Amino acid sequence: MQADYDTIIVGAGSAGCVLANRLSRDPKRRVLLIEAGGKDNLPWIHIPVGYLYLMGNPRADWNYTTAAEPGLNGRALNYPRGRVLGGCSSINGMIYMRGQARDYDGWRQMGNPGWGWDDVLPAFKLHEDQWALGEAELGQTHARGGEWRVEHSRVRWDILDAFQAAAEAAGIPTVADFNTGNNEGCSYFHVNQKSGWRWNTSKGFLRPVQGRANLAVMTNAMVHRLVLDGKQVVGVELQHDKDGRRVVRAARQVILSAGAIGSPQILQLSGIGPGGLLRGLGIEVRHDLPGVGDNLQDHLQIRCAYKVQGVKTMNERANGLMNRAAIALEYALKRSGPMSMAPSQLGAFVKSDPSRETPNLQYHVQPLSLAAFGRPLDPFPAFTASVCNLRPDSRGSVRITSREPSVQLEIKPNYLAAQTDRLVAAQAIKITRHIIGQAPLQKYQPQEFRPNPQLVSDDELAIAAGDIGTTIFHPVGTAMMGRKEDARAVVDARLKVHGLEGLRVIDASIMPTITSGNTNSPTVMIAEKGAAMILDDEKSA
Repeated sequence: MQADYDTIIVGAGSAGCVLANRLSRDPKRRVLLIEAGGKDNLPWIHIPVGYLYLMGNPRADWNYTTAAEPGLNGRALNYPRGRVLGGCSSINGMIYMRGQARDYDGWRQMGNPGWGWDDVLPAFKLHEDQWALGEAELGQTHARGGEWRVEHSRVRWDILDAFQAAAEAAGIPTVADFNTGNNEGCSYFHVNQKSGWRWNTSKGFLRPVQGRANLAVMTNAMVHRLVLDGKQVVGVELQHDKDGRRVVRAARQVILSAGAIGSPQILQLSGIGPGGLLRGLGIEVRHDLPGVGDNLQDHLQIRCAYKVQGVKTMNERANGLMNRAAIALEYALKRSGPMSMAPSQLGAFVKSDPSRETPNLQYHVQPLSLAAFGRPLDPFPAFTASVCNLRPDSRGSVRITSREPSVQLEIKPNYLAAQTDRLVAAQAIKITRHIIGQAPLQKYQPQEFRPNPQLVSDDELAIAAGDIGTTIFHPVGTAMMGRKEDARAVVDARLKVHGLEGLRVIDASIMPTITSGNTNSPTVMIAEKGAAMILDDEKSA
């Protein structure tokens, strides 16, 4: 049958928008970009503080939940994932973070040539538009003129400046740039914003090229499964809100860019994945690939919180109608103030113990406190020093529970399942207390109320971490990149699915190990490299 398009991209999120931009440059290539959600036209998407109104909103969020987690003492978590053009870049914390050089060198050493730090740095620079650093500071590591805008945070807080000074007193140096390959130190984050507005991948990569005659964008279209002809993927079957369920065919290839939850789901629904799981659900096994949905990794943040005196925090500044009106006015007039804030403004990268080669803890410090996202701010001045283990040993999974794509998945991150992770969690809380105990913060009389200052042993602190820990929204690894001989691997170093033709996975799910920091910009980089690989392979074919 004649194909409808040359290339079909499933998922218009952080990776999909980049792929659509790069692959549609060739006017002879017919590209279809499919998004299950709608357009990114909700006002809260573009106002930085709007993430508070997007997570849990079915207009922009898949509203996943995890299974009850033993490591979290039986708690289940809400698990936000973007369901809108721009994907998670439309609802996330906007932090620009590449990770550490050792992350990518580790990928290469695991049998993935072309993925070391020296290999990925040019891809980061190719789309970077760096304005948080001065011209002289760009050096060989950064670039301007790309689609991915990077700026300074537009608001500062005395309590965060005090935390930075306390970190320096504790031996954590102040730095200007987390993105040189070594992110050790403390600094205000650089953010994906432009003049106080959120900058998502839809704005950066998709909108400028939507006028191309060879690029079609289909929103509100749910992909049910991939269509196979033997071991060749030839298209997708989807449900579109305008014209019902139908098959769309691809002449060259299908690319899954539905993320670390959506991509393994679509593979499993298509009969590609662990044979036992699929047969148990009555799905014909088209390609037994046991690693699909395994190797789930995420960063668990432990949200330590402290009451303070004599300094302003967001808790009281956002309390009352007049205060909120003043905040709104400042944003309307200047595009600054609390409404321009990312969820976290100050960061730090620290080693949990001296034996570590590079930092394995990341802090997200916030001038506010609340029990959980979506809950009200606490009614007293306070700040949060959230800390996460950057390289957890625990591994989880994503499994379909039905043949129907609309049925909730089983998402099991397995937080704190590994004893090593429990020890790092305890060490993280102790290091946080050490920073808080330094003189620059003591003038504000900080008092710990999460977890509990009376808990001191490693076992007590690990249990407490399970009580207050929550996702920091970085799931990766569920379609792992690796050698064919590795039973966990789903794609090769060219991002082709092992044992199939005409199918690639290009998104955060291909990460063999999670990066040491926020995962959005590494996902954009993966798409940049993936697009280049596709074009190179076609030239040499």
